[in-house]
Order: sequence, then structure tokens, then C-alpha cells
Amino acid sequence: MATLSFNPTRIRTSTFKPSKFTSPPKLITIPCTTTTKPLHLRTRSVSESTQKEAAPELVLEETEEDDPTAELSYVDPQTDPESITEWELDFCSRPILDARGKKLWELLVCDKTLSLQYTKYFPNNVINSVTLKDAIVAVSDQLGVPLPRNIRFFRSQMQTIITNACNELRIRPVPSKRCVSLILWLEERYETVYKRHPGYQEGSKPLLALDNPFPTQLPDILYGERWAFVQLPYSAVREEVSSLEKGVWGSGLDLDLLSLDIDNKTLIPGLAVASSNSTALAALINGLEVCAVEADAARARLILSVGISTRYIFSTYKKTPETTSEAEAWEAAKKGSGGLHFLAVQPDLDSEDCNGFFLLLDLPFPPV
Repeated sequence: MATLSFNPTRIRTSTFKPSKFTSPPKLITIPCTTTTKPLHLRTRSVSESTQKEAAPELVLEETEEDDPTAELSYVDPQTDPESITEWELDFCSRPILDARGKKLWELLVCDKTLSLQYTKYFPNNVINSVTLKDAIVAVSDQLGVPLPRNIRFFRSQMQTIITNACNELRIRPVPSKRCVSLILWLEERYETVYKRHPGYQEGSKPLLALDNPFPTQLPDILYGERWAFVQLPYSAVREEVSSLEKGVWGSGLDLDLLSLDIDNKTLIPGLAVASSNSTALAALINGLEVCAVEADAARARLILSVGISTRYIFSTYKKTPETTSEAEAWEAAKKGSGGLHFLAVQPDLDSEDCNGFFLLLDLPFPPV
């Protein structure tokens, strides 16, 4: 099974070709529970994948300056500051008590490549949109980077404060669980910073728990006409991500940052969706901040997770031993690839064209 690890070295202290998919041996039609939107499922053994042995984790040497109480203000000198137009932001309490015995809050800001990194602690009695607005301006001033066009965040409970602060600065707030760099950085800081802080409280529960709401009905404009479980070698996935700027709707991930222990021949599971209006469908999905697809074998349905607190029933199908086995195998393949999977939008499942490619990650959230 592949392991997902964070590459800590960045921390300071072509057109999509469906022909690359492995072709399934046969096509099974699976009617939806609603007769107006029939979909199809292709069966295949998606659980088989080639994986290498886990590589040893990279361990950074501790330096004398490695102080868990220190704050960080860094921008990569080799990066053009004007190119950092999107930030990822977390503003939340930490499992640390200050001198008053109150939970300490922290602002964490980065970009998706970790070329920008900023941390600052706050007492709990100054947590509001004005404080956050001033802190965002301070990040820009101290690091010499422009205010971003967009700021992504993943905590629904902080949406009002973050949105108000962003609106004051004419920054677009983007509620999204696609804050992969930020989430992995939080996980890393929990082990290397928070646990070593003199005010750390063992067993302290997160103040702002993450949402996992019940799925709701998918809006009609997001329905495809057919879908299929598919798979693509990891090497080809990397190629597709690198070619996303060539006119295909979609979103990628910084695969070097993830340090996934996956062989290039490992088959990454995906979901292909066909629509006669695939360009429009791909554009609509592109605006959803889609973060994961789940095959719910127990209830015979596919779940699409978007934004920070929205889950849609993407499709339902007839539950049989065969379809249950396929759904379970697809989820097992996703787990085997460290949670990496993708969503592809095509005019037809057998088409050589693709109008949307979205690389997704079933990411465990940090314990803070």
C-alpha cells in the first residue's frame, strides 16, 4: 500500500488522452434509481497495482534555532513575488495554552508551493475580522508580496471572519478543502512545533471540528449521461497535470510536495464522466472546488465532495454483488495510491478528447 508523506524540504526551520486508461473487459449497464438520468458502470479489477517498497522518510537535522515558540516570515528569494497570487490560510486555536491559561490561536499562511510561509500567534481575546485583515496586510508588507487575488480556507466555522476580512481587502475568499499544502504543513507542525511548545496540552481536542455533512441531491446541471471507473498509470497522471494549462479545464496537485510512495506504473483510480455538453460540465465542475470522489458501496452511490461542507450524491446505481465488488475494489485502489484519484469529463467514454481533468486527494485532516 502506498504511503502519503509530506516533503519537508520546502519548510523553512498535454491534451488528456483517454486511450491511456486501462480498458475494461466489458461494459455493464447500471440503471440509476431515477429513470431520467441513466448512467453506466464499467467493471474491472482496479485493485491490482504495482507499488514499490516504502522509501525511508527524509529526516531534517535540528538546528539551534529550532524554537517551537518562534514565528515564521519567509518568501523564497528565487520566486517572483508577483507570481504568488493565491494564498492558503488557517486561523484557529492550537493545543497550546498561553500565560493566561487560555488557548493560543495561530495564523498560518502559505501558497500551494510553500514559496510563501508565515505564522503568527494571537491571544484568544482578539480573534475577529479586523485582526485578521490587519494580519493579512502585515504578511504582504513584511514579505514584500502583493495582496493575493484569492485566499483558500478549509474551516467552515471561520467562514464569516475570513470572508469579512477578505471583502475589506477586495480579496476573493474561497472555501475549499483543496488546501493541500496548508493541511500537510499543519500536520507537520503538530509533530515538530506544537507538541514541543512549552504550553502544549496533551489530549486537547480541536476547538473547530471539521464538517462531514450528509450528502444532498446533485443539481441537475451537474449530471453526466454515463460514467465509468477507470485507471491511469501514475506517470501518465503526472503528464496530464503538467498539461492542464493547455486549454483543458481542471486542477492539479503539487505531487513533488506530497512525496507519494508510488511507482510510475502504479494504476491510479479515477472516474470518467461522459456528457454531450462536456465542455460546459467541465467548466461547472471547475468552479466547485471539488476535492474528492467516494464510492459508497453500502448504499450503491457515488459521493462528490466540494468546497468545505458540501457533499453531493453524484449518482446511484443498482446494488448487486458485482457492482458492490467493483465499488469496493475502486476504493481499495484509491487507498492503495495514498488517496490519490481523479475525475475526468469527456464527450463520450470512448472519445479521444477530454474537456476536464481534476486530480483529487482523499486527505486525512490534521489533528488541530
